[in-house]
Amino acid sequence: MSTLTVTNIKATGETASRAVSGVAAAWVGLYQGSIQDSTNIASITDNGTGDYTSNFTNAMSNATYAFSNCFFFEETGGSYGYISQNAVRATGSIRNYGRRNTSGTLSDSEGCVTIHGDLA
Repeated sequence: MSTLTVTNIKATGETASRAVSGVAAAWVGLYQGSIQDSTNIASITDNGTGDYTSNFTNAMSNATYAFSNCFFFEETGGSYGYISQNAVRATGSIRNYGRRNTSGTLSDSEGCVTIHGDLA
């Protein structure tokens, strides 16, 4: 296997380049506990309703990386859910708590988690 070392990257057809450090280190798209698509995710652990741990294929260099998650929600019976941004970060994984309904109860839904930071 070869290693290509670059400072900036530009996809075919793009007009602007971007710093390699701005590319996501990991991301995962989930649908009710199943991985739909991912980068640098070895597996997920279902810790319970709306509570998932994404396990990285390649670890992060430290546990202070940035993350964002988005969980899609619908109006159900006139009440909206809201997104929880709680997470437990480790170098080898991130545990996210997904969508909560208006009473604060976690529920499974479609969503994604994106990780930015340095790989180990």
